[in-house]
Amino acid sequence: MHGRTVGMCGAEVTSKIDAAWAVLATVLDPEVPAVSVLDLGIVRDVISHDDGLEIVLTPTYSGCPATEAIEHDVLQALEAAGLGPARVSLRRAPAWTTDWITPQGRAKLLAYGIAPPGPLQAGEVAVVRFMQRAPALACPRCASLQTERLSAFGATACKALYRCLACREPFEHFKPI
Repeated sequence: MHGRTVGMCGAEVTSKIDAAWAVLATVLDPEVPAVSVLDLGIVRDVISHDDGLEIVLTPTYSGCPATEAIEHDVLQALEAAGLGPARVSLRRAPAWTTDWITPQGRAKLLAYGIAPPGPLQAGEVAVVRFMQRAPALACPRCASLQTERLSAFGATACKALYRCLACREPFEHFKPI
């Protein structure tokens, strides 16, 4: 966990920052409520200022329609926990990558029925192609590799729609970016 202080005294600030991280672990993503904003890796930092906490977020996509809802939910959760006042700032660089999804987040996505992206290896580049055949993915329900992509885009731009040919169930896959 990260956390910085600007002003205030050390131990008090550290416990407030730690409490904020714990609260943020309970704030669910509005589009995929099986994972928290921490699981997705979109919380970049918690900074304590003399006038309150600053939560630094990096949206999964710069035009992500859930960004405002996430900001609202983060601030509401911190206020409900007695950690306000707080504000959110957005940091778009470096851009979010699916490598920031935690191992727990990947497991939660799989249990929810969404095939999580694998992490990239050092130096490996993920290129999103819209016309090339995508590699077979394991079905999150039955683990069969007999799957096909139905659409490059699922319910949101960050996911693609697949179908398992073995169990016939549809599922979504987070695109690696």
